[in-house]
Amino acid sequence: MAAIYIQKADGEMELFEPAKLLLSLKRSGSSRDLAEKVVTHVENELVDGMTTQEIYKYAYDLLRQYEHDNPIAAAKYSIKRAILELGPSGFPFEEFIAGVMEAHGATEVVSGVMLQGKCVPHEVDVVGFKDGKRFGMEVKFHNSLSTKTDLKVALYIKARFDDLALASGDSKIEQSWLVTNTRFTRNVVRYAKCSGSLKLLGWDYPHKRGLEVLIEEAHLHPITMLTTLTNREKRNLLDADKVLCRDVRDNKDVLLDAGVHADKVDMVLRQATELCNS
Repeated sequence: MAAIYIQKADGEMELFEPAKLLLSLKRSGSSRDLAEKVVTHVENELVDGMTTQEIYKYAYDLLRQYEHDNPIAAAKYSIKRAILELGPSGFPFEEFIAGVMEAHGATEVVSGVMLQGKCVPHEVDVVGFKDGKRFGMEVKFHNSLSTKTDLKVALYIKARFDDLALASGDSKIEQSWLVTNTRFTRNVVRYAKCSGSLKLLGWDYPHKRGLEVLIEEAHLHPITMLTTLTNREKRNLLDADKVLCRDVRDNKDVLLDAGVHADKVDMVLRQATELCNS
């Protein structure tokens, strides 16, 4: 096919690469045959200047059409957008990150903690212990994929954690993190590497150990990934502090309380279970 350029979420243009779309579809659990079928459909609809959002939606809709063959492919393909649906306040995302850390061996993990630094008090989004060190995380949630966490945020967070590193007792933080559901600017990455004391976790960062990889390894999927739920049902569950698929997979009453129709509950439970076990 002729070279076609597509527009990324941040407005940058890049060459469309079928292999990248094929890889993302296979990562969602699609068979090679299904992934290739979707890529072929997408290629037939491509025009110069098409946005990545338009391509995503077209591929997602195709996966939904084939849900009888693979009921979780569309859900897993939508994970980045599903995390966006944890907004707009960002609080469910903090709870989600706390769950991810626990799943990867952190202990005594709590969210929304007020700690006394050497100079002033600070509220820390997520605190816990990992590898014998007490860590603190500042969690930056963005409602748009085009929004990146920039250098001024990193500088501000680093200063706060420096104050907490000099604190005493239970307020002392030995390892500091900046976490986001999107990406970091290049300067943030350069600064974090140079400073040596600020760890970053975001989408596709660190490379091959980014947030999406940690989620998959831990089988932690937000309930917003469930294609069997309506937006209102998802919001009702989030309002009830049910953030993860595992929070609902064995609990019909939670779904019923969230307004899920009784005739649909078993279908939701089945998809939630398959996602957790995928």
